Amino acid sequence: MDLNWLLDFECLARTLNFTRASDERNITQSAFSRRIKALESWVGLPLVNRDTYPVQLTEAGQQFLPVAVEVVGQLADTRRAIRDADRGDREFVRFSALHTISVNYLAPRIEKMQLQSPGLRTRVISDSLATCCDLLAAGAVDILLCYYHHSVSPKIDEETFERKDLARDPLIPVAAKDAARAHNWSLDRTDGPPIPYLAYERLSFLGIVVENTVGKRSLNVETIYVDSLVETIKRRLLQGGGFAWLPQTAVLDEIVSGQLVAIGDADWSTPLTISAFANPTLLEGSASDIWNQL
Repeated sequence: MDLNWLLDFECLARTLNFTRASDERNITQSAFSRRIKALESWVGLPLVNRDTYPVQLTEAGQQFLPVAVEVVGQLADTRRAIRDADRGDREFVRFSALHTISVNYLAPRIEKMQLQSPGLRTRVISDSLATCCDLLAAGAVDILLCYYHHSVSPKIDEETFERKDLARDPLIPVAAKDAARAHNWSLDRTDGPPIPYLAYERLSFLGIVVENTVGKRSLNVETIYVDSLVETIKRRLLQGGGFAWLPQTAVLDEIVSGQLVAIGDADWSTPLTISAFANPTLLEGSASDIWNQL
C-alpha cells in the first residue's frame, strides 16, 4: 500500500476525471492510471467505472472512499502531532526540494544562513516534484524549491502560494573533456558514430525540458542509460560514459576545473529558474524570516 494511491483515489473521486485528477496530482495520466489500478489490485475489486463519462465510483469505490479519506486524515494529523512534539522548543524551518536543488543550491544557502543565525534549525525533504508539491499543499513543509521552465511548470495554486524566482540555472549538454575530445563529440555533427546519451526519464520534469529543447532537430545520439536523478547521471558522465543535459549548478565546479566541457553551443542549452513557493500568511518565526530573506 502506498499513501499516494489513497491521495490519488481521493482526488479522482472528487474530480471524476482522470485528466484533471492527474494534473492536480502533478503526474502523467498514464502514471496516475497505473496507481489507481494498483490500488484496485490491492483492494481486490474495481473502484472506478471507466465506461461512463464522467467516470463514476463503483459500489466498492463508494464504500472505500470514506475509509481512504479517514486514513489520509489520521496519518496527516498523527504526522503533524509527532513533528510538533519533536520540535519541542526548537523551531525547524521545513523545506521540500528537488534532489539536485537540495544538493547544489539549497544546502549551501542554508549553511550561510546558519552562520548568520546560529540558532536556525532546518529540515529538508529531497524528493520528486510531485511529492514536493504534495508536501507543500498538505502543510507538511513551509517552503518548496523547484525548477520553473516555460515548457513545463509545477502544478501549484499560485493564488494560495506565493512564488519567488531565486536564481537562473541553465540546463546545458556536457561531457567529460577527455572523452569529448577523443571522439570529437558535438551535437551539431550528424555524421560519425552516435554519441552515447545519458538521458532522463522521458516524462520526468527534466526529461520534458530536454525534449522541448531539442525540438524537431535531429540528434546523432544513442541512449545508453536512463535515470531520473541528476547526481546519478553526473557520476556516469564523469567516468566518460557519454553526455547529458545537466543543470549548471550541478557541474559548475567540474566545468571550471576542466573536467567537463559543453558539447553544444547556446542553442542547445535552455534556461531553468530555481523558484521558491510558500504561503506567507501561514509562516511564523524563523520560517517567515527565511522567506523574507530569499
